[in-house]
Amino acid sequence: MAAESVNIPRRSGVLFILSAPSGAGKTTLRNLLKRTPDFVFSVSCTTRQPRSGEVHGEDYYFLQEEDFLKRVENGDFLEHAMVHKNHYGTLRETVLDNLEKGVDVLLDVDIQGAAMIRATKHEKIRDAIADVFLMPGSMQELRRRLLKRGTETPEQLEIRLRNATEEMKARHAYRYNLLSGTPEEDFENFRAIMLAERFLSRRLSTE
Repeated sequence: MAAESVNIPRRSGVLFILSAPSGAGKTTLRNLLKRTPDFVFSVSCTTRQPRSGEVHGEDYYFLQEEDFLKRVENGDFLEHAMVHKNHYGTLRETVLDNLEKGVDVLLDVDIQGAAMIRATKHEKIRDAIADVFLMPGSMQELRRRLLKRGTETPEQLEIRLRNATEEMKARHAYRYNLLSGTPEEDFENFRAIMLAERFLSRRLSTE
């Protein structure tokens, strides 16, 4: 008697979304996570100028505003937003292609971008979302980190702190709130979230 064929479960890709106020440690966490090879980091497009050490195609796709707006008009973006007077956006097809292959994707987006992704009409993308908000321990700690970074003028610093106060109000929309500690602690905690999401039974399919 022939053995019955068994369909091997296949895990769908997880869309990990990481958001945080400027200076909360998101870039440091993102760079630590990029050293692990078990997911794809989705490189966003932006119209801002590159910071020292940033590489086109690795950190961001640095676009002229005219090119960015043309892509918006063509509907190429899963999400896009204006942040600190610059445009940012995530290309839809890159994300969707990986999720359909069962490959996890990490997105580094602001609260506006995260909200747009949650509101997408694409069911596969909505089901894949695992969003995380990285929170500073206090506004005093956030100010200290921004001052240490030394990339903003005093006026820009105050704008970022005001924006951070508003951004913190959106933390309840995220599935996970991660209180920032040391870079190593942030990395270990985020990896724990990634592992838990991968074991959710609803992410397995035999189809």
